[in-house]
Amino acid sequence: MLVSTPIGNLGDISARALSALRAADLILCEDTRVTAHLLRHFDVRGRTSSLHDHNEDARIPDILARIGAGAIVALVSDAGTPLVSDPGFRLVRTALDAGVPVTAVPGANAAVMALTLSGLPPHPNYFHGFLPPRQAARRAVLARLRDAEQAGLSATLVFYESPHRTGETLADMASVFGDRPAAVARELTKKFEELRRGLLAELAAHYAAEAPRGEVTLVVGPAPEPETGTGELDDLLRAALRTQSVREAAAGVAEATGLPRKQVYARALEMAGK
Repeated sequence: MLVSTPIGNLGDISARALSALRAADLILCEDTRVTAHLLRHFDVRGRTSSLHDHNEDARIPDILARIGAGAIVALVSDAGTPLVSDPGFRLVRTALDAGVPVTAVPGANAAVMALTLSGLPPHPNYFHGFLPPRQAARRAVLARLRDAEQAGLSATLVFYESPHRTGETLADMASVFGDRPAAVARELTKKFEELRRGLLAELAAHYAAEAPRGEVTLVVGPAPEPETGTGELDDLLRAALRTQSVREAAAGVAEATGLPRKQVYARALEMAGK
């Protein structure tokens, strides 16, 4: 059973989550020391054991054997919903493949909360989780997202980030995406909760000068609509179609205008009468 726990404020735990934890024969924790604080607060006395990225594969056979013998096993992460940028996916995938039923108790999620408070379009959205810590790898991932947007993706983007990298990540986003509206959420549900909204460049400057503390979620607005009008697009396609195939013309015009390739290809097909 996957049991969601609070992302900060302990008052956000559900009665159902507490009932599930009290009924469990074994509670698997990302960090037993973090979960121990939660369990002590609510006087939950179940047995705990660690399950994290470094031991998950080795633990899976024993855990499935326990479940097969009738044990009730609960999985929690340090905060929020298990598996969402946290360990547990390999255990769940193996359990499902083995025909073991998996259930969940829903609860808090920082990405969803930040999205709803950001003032940016809530749907569609794309949740990425953590970006690579090194700048070159991080920029490569952001560039692939920009390429996906040029191919037609239009969604608000949501990321997790460590506090000491927030400023440089925002600067990389401004460089790759342009100066879009964004929001930085930190310490959600806690005493010093903050949600700062602005353009990527100004947010990058703010957090470069004043590194945030606590857990950070970044929300970036979708790519702006291309300014190329229908008439201009048709003129470009008409000229390209005189000497190129539909596919070649669409690819060249899409690259030149920054319009989504699917949109340009669909219009090229219409103009070619196919």
